[in-house]
Order: sequence, then structure tokens, then C-alpha cells
Amino acid sequence: MQRYVLSDSGHPTVKMAALRSWALWSSCSRGWSRAVSGCRLPGLRSSSPRGPLGARLLSQEKEATETHFGFETVSEEEKGGKGERVYQVFESVAKKYDVMNDMMSLGIHRVWKDLLLWKMRPFPGTQLLDVAGGTGDIAFRFLNYVQAQHQRKQKKQLRAQQNLSWEEIARKYQNEEDSLGGSRVMVCDINKEMLKIGKQKARAQGYKAGLAWILGDAEELPFDDDKFDVYTIAFGIRNVTHIDQALQEAHRVLKPGGRFLCLEFSQVNNPLVSRLYDVYSFQVIPVLGEVIAGDWKSYQYLVESIRQFPSQEEFKEMIEDAGFQKVTYENLTSGIVAIHSGFKL
Repeated sequence: MQRYVLSDSGHPTVKMAALRSWALWSSCSRGWSRAVSGCRLPGLRSSSPRGPLGARLLSQEKEATETHFGFETVSEEEKGGKGERVYQVFESVAKKYDVMNDMMSLGIHRVWKDLLLWKMRPFPGTQLLDVAGGTGDIAFRFLNYVQAQHQRKQKKQLRAQQNLSWEEIARKYQNEEDSLGGSRVMVCDINKEMLKIGKQKARAQGYKAGLAWILGDAEELPFDDDKFDVYTIAFGIRNVTHIDQALQEAHRVLKPGGRFLCLEFSQVNNPLVSRLYDVYSFQVIPVLGEVIAGDWKSYQYLVESIRQFPSQEEFKEMIEDAGFQKVTYENLTSGIVAIHSGFKL
């Protein structure tokens, strides 16, 4: 539900909400203008600080302890560094995360996630690790997909076995543990609040078999080597402090022949769409965040973090550097998002 409800009553609270909403629009517009003029946008990747080459060469020690939090440069290790601040962002937005995804993307994020599953094409018995999977969107789609696959296979087998009794047929259909054909998904997220929301959704929607929730860090996964058939991460890897380390961990936990799939915001390849997307991102999304989730700053960070994420080609190279082969990517919606795929061979 929205935080502010406008009516014809003329109540002072309503007027104050309207004034605050107008102030947010003005503030957000000014913030966007500053961001465009002073910060890096897609296609404008420059070194920092500016100036002669000698001034741009930072010491290895400094490079190792600084990272980006949106457009801000922050410490990796000290209190208030990126890891802690990202945790606070998702802890703050967890309860309204799914609603905001629908509002921000006009529901298109559902199509993007469906396309990720169609690209994966899991089969009964597939072992999936979904990292940064918090509220369960990818996990639930996976379970639906493999259950439908298993049921089709089961019906085909039953038609071929004419001598089965009614009891034997009923027993096969009622075996909940076997309804997925041995498939299993582990949702791993570093944020307790996101996992809490995911578990609540699973109970409400009746998901039980083949599903586990694990508190864990993408940069140091709590799993053995060569454990999973597929690794997915959707709209999560840009929030990781050390992306290269997360990619190496993905490679480690996948079985030989396993597949890496990443759905993430990327760089728009259509100039007109890019301009409209920037205006919408900086002037609308933070306002929606304040009105719906009561959190302007978190959604300002999310918008900025998209602009800091590597381009499609750069991210492809990072995946290859982690040891993956046959790395490809597919742009969706003019490159607003992209699906990267790679194999552990």
C-alpha cells in the first residue's frame, strides 16, 4: 500500500503529503542534474581523479581499500563501508522490495525473469544455487518449471505402462517429494530480512519440497566445490564489493559442465531509450521509493549502482577471467538489462 493516500477531505495530513511529494520531485530533479554533470554515466568511463597521469595513479593499497557505493567512493573495510551500507539498503527495502520491482519496471521484471528460466531450461534433477535470491522470484519460477517438466515426463511414462493399478498411479501423483524429479534449489542471500520475506512468500504460495534458504556471502559461499548444476544471480551482482571474487566462487561451486547465468541491469544501446531511461531513473524511481517504501536514499543508490556497473562486454571479460568458457550475453529491452551465460568446462 502507498504511504500517502490523497483524498478530497482537505485534511492537513494530506496537504502535508502533497507538499512533501512536490519537494521530493524538486530535490530529485536537482540531484539528477548534478549526477549527470558530475558523475559517470553509461559510455563515459573515465579514470579518477582527473589530471596528469601521475595524479591518476593511486597506490595499490588505496585501490584495495576503496570501492563505489553508487556514485560515492567508500571504504571496503571500515564501518560504513560498501558491504555494510548495501546490507542496510536491502534491510530497509525488504518488505516493499517486490512491490517496488513492479512499480519501477512497470512489471517488465517478471518477463525478464521468465526469460532467464527459458534460457536455463532446467530438467528434473537439476541442482540450482540462486545467489542474492532473497525473496524467491527465481527459485519459485525454477520449481514451477521443473515440476511441469517432471509431470509431463511422468504422464508419458504412465501412458506407456498399461498394467499399473489405480493405487500405483495415485501414489506416483501424490508423492510430493518426487514431484520435482529430484530437483532442488538453494536460495543464498547475505541479508536476513530478504530471506525472511522469501520464506513468508514460500509458505503463502505453498512451496515446500526442493527448497532451502541459506544465509551466505556471494564472495565466500558456504558450499563445497563442484556441487551445483546451475548458478543464477539476478539483479544482485552489482551490489557485491568484489565482483571478481564472487565470479570465482560461482565457478568453484559449479560442477564440471555447470552453467553460470546472470540477469543484471546493463548499458542501454539505443540513444533515445537511454535518455528517457536516465530521466525516469533519476527523477521518478527515488520518488517512488519514498512514497511507496518510505526510503528515497536506498532507491537513489540503486539507480546510481546501475550506472557504475561494467558494460556488457566488460562484464563478459570478467566472467571469462574467472574461468568460464563459451561466455555470451543477450540484451533485453534495448540493453536495460542483459543475461550473461557461461560454462565451467
